[in-house]
Formats: sequence, structure tokens, C-alpha cells
Amino acid sequence: MADYIDLNGAAQSFGDTDAQREVRANDRQYVFHSWSAQGAINPLPIAKGEGVRFWDYDGTEYLDFSSQLVNLNLGHQHPGLVAAIQEQAGRLATIQPAMANDVRGELAKRIVEHSFEGARSVFFTNGGADAVEYAVRMARHHTGRQKVLARYRSYHGSTGTAITLTGEPRRWANGTLDAGVVHFTGPYPYRSAFYAETPEQETERALAHLRQTIELEGPGTIAAIILESVTGTNGILVPPPGYLAGVRALCDEFGIMMICDEVMAGFGRTGHWFAFQAFDVAPDLVTFAKGVNSGYVPLGGVVISEAIHASFEERSFPGGLTYSGHPLACAAGVATFDIFEEEQILERVRDLGERVVRPRLEAMAAKHASVGEVRGTGLFWAIELVKNPETREPLIPFNAAGEAAAPFNAVVAACKSAGLWPFAAGNRLQVAPPLIISEADLIAGLDIIDAALDVADGYVAA
Repeated sequence: MADYIDLNGAAQSFGDTDAQREVRANDRQYVFHSWSAQGAINPLPIAKGEGVRFWDYDGTEYLDFSSQLVNLNLGHQHPGLVAAIQEQAGRLATIQPAMANDVRGELAKRIVEHSFEGARSVFFTNGGADAVEYAVRMARHHTGRQKVLARYRSYHGSTGTAITLTGEPRRWANGTLDAGVVHFTGPYPYRSAFYAETPEQETERALAHLRQTIELEGPGTIAAIILESVTGTNGILVPPPGYLAGVRALCDEFGIMMICDEVMAGFGRTGHWFAFQAFDVAPDLVTFAKGVNSGYVPLGGVVISEAIHASFEERSFPGGLTYSGHPLACAAGVATFDIFEEEQILERVRDLGERVVRPRLEAMAAKHASVGEVRGTGLFWAIELVKNPETREPLIPFNAAGEAAAPFNAVVAACKSAGLWPFAAGNRLQVAPPLIISEADLIAGLDIIDAALDVADGYVAA
């Protein structure tokens, strides 16, 4: 029986060094990789993915605890998604966005119906960054204002406005591509910038800071506030009680549009269709991508409120994309909704998150001196590593690289050598497996992380 199928459709077995050598050679010779010094990387060639696992050409198996880039919500090669794409390709592979298309309209309808009260329509994009770009553009045209407030410790994409909105080191080298962006500090109880002692204090003080920022920037100049409903790569920061409702209230008070960036947290990752739904708020615009079809075909979009949609009833919206609402991508999106219902994805994510992940991570925090805090929801969790649990000194310095990052890299290497591919960022191991993961595989992955934390413990100050 073949281990994998190659580029030419031929059945192959693991251990083919010639095939692996060719993949590596072509990659290094012709592929330009993101966020990398091209001469300093050696990407791992992958031969096969199935369910919650993938394999390299040597047959080394990895349990995918990062869902690739937290997009593979329904796992590798889900038969329902593959069949939907194949069926759509057989009847209509593509059509331009100015024409009406059945699968595009059906997906937009389902997204609207599952988003927020007052949602009206969907503008489809090719991914998350351009969804953010267009959401900001809509807010600016709707309000007639230019400024957009975004939080530090955030990631919104790498295109012009999106990278300027981003509040972490990947923004730095790109300069200020959108002069209308202003950053503010959001809540982070474990490392509170507001000297809060309780989650309630963190909410109160973070909202006071945001109000002051609005007032000092000029409320009449601000088109939107954008925030990840649950911060993703920068720490799985779940908003403390009342925070999102407080942001909504400030937006209403000053006529500012609230944009919830759900690119990573949306489509079941937190146990809800969208993460903001757990906090009883209705945004004006919602950006999505990743989990809408697990990245099988690139797709993103913006959910638009009735009021903003109405702004463009009599005037043209100045923007568009050749592949907006591509039929192959939308077919996989419609299938995603069907699979979520058939496999009760939301229910199982909430169950596994609370019954399995939370108690196990809390036990790790009690066991390992290197664990400063665990936090999260659904299948979206962070284990924050420290060198000193009393002072909360991080395991490695902020934005560390090279030798300074060695302790954290050693922990990540321990996970990989045990067969788990982790979601690693900053000082955190983040738990974000495909939502279809079995309880047994989830426990097995957590066991590997537990063992890897012994490595982190070795760096804790005596």
C-alpha cells in the first residue's frame, strides 16, 4: 500500500531520498519564503497530511497541534471538503465576482445568519489581511473619518494598512504605511499595564485608557476600533469580563465603528461560530478567513452591518478583487457549515476545551515552575513560560532571536522530537489542534507538551 501520492499522481513509499532531495532543491532554488532570511532556512518537505497528522518524506509523523497556521480547523484532507471542491470544479470552476453565483450567495447567506444581529451582507476577499484592508476602507467611507485605533499585542496581516494596524514586532521593519493608525494598550491581566489586581479592575482601567486615547485623538477623527475578539498569535488573550461590551459602548458613544478581527478565532476555534458571540456584543464589521474553509482554497471576507451596507446603496464601493468569492473556495465554505452541523463541531470543541484541556493545563501549571499562566477557551489555549514564577520574568526576552531564544527553542525541539508540531510564539506554547481531534489524540498531544515542559523547568532560576 502506498504511503503517499506524488506530484505526478504516482503511488510512493516513505524513505525516497531522491524525491525529498528534489523537493528541497526546488524550494531552495525557486521559492521565496515569508518572514525569513532566505539563506537561513531549511523548510521541512511534507509528503502527506491526513486528519490531525502530517508526515515528512522519511515517514516521520507529526501530530498537528497548530492546525498549520491555525486555519486547518477541519483537519487535513477532510473528505467532505475535498468532495465539495471536486464537485464544484466539475460544474463551474470559476466565475467573475460581478456575476451572481449560487455557491457564493449560499455561503454569504449562511455566514450572515450565523454572525451577529444586524448583519446584512458579506464582501469576499482572498484572505485575512485583505479582509482587514477592506473592513477599514468601509469604515472610513461610511463615517467620513480616517483614523483607526488598534491594540498593541495584535496581528492583523502584512499588507499596507493591516501591517500598520499590527501591534507586534513584525510591523517594525515595514514603517508606517498608513498614517491614520493609532495604537493603544489592551487588557492582559497576567502582565497588566494598568497595575490591576483583578480581571474587573483590568477591564475598568483598560477601558479608561481607551477612552482617554479616543478623547486625545479626537472622537470625530476616528473611523473604527479594530481588535481581535480573542487575541491569537500574541498570546490567546481572552478579554476579561465586560471589556468587549465596554468597547462597544465607547464606539456607540462616539460614532466609531467596531471591527472584530475573527480571522484566527472565528469558525469554531473558541467553541462558537465567532469568538465575539461569547461576550454578547454585536460589531459593525467582522473580518474572517482561515477556518471558513480550513484554507483548502484561499478565502476571506468581511461581514457588514445593515447601516454600513446602506452607505453603498446609492454610491459605488471603491474596491474589488478578481477572485472575490471564488466558487471553489465558497464550495468548501458551504461544506464547512454542513460538516460543523453533522459532526457537532461547536459542541465538541466546548466539551474538549473545558473537560480535557483546561484541567490538564491547570495541572501543568501546578506541576511546572516554568509555567507562569495558562489561559484560553475552546481549542485555543496558551501556556506562558517564565524563568522566574515569582517575578514573572519571561523565559526569554521579548522578541528574542539567536542564542537569546535558545531556551524556548529547546522546548519546541522537545515537542517536535516527540512527534508533536506545536504552535509556538514568543514565550508561549499555544494549543490549537484541528477541531476534529479525538480525545485520545488531544490527550496524547498534551502528554508531549507536559514532558517538554521539563526542559523549560531546567531554565527556571534557582
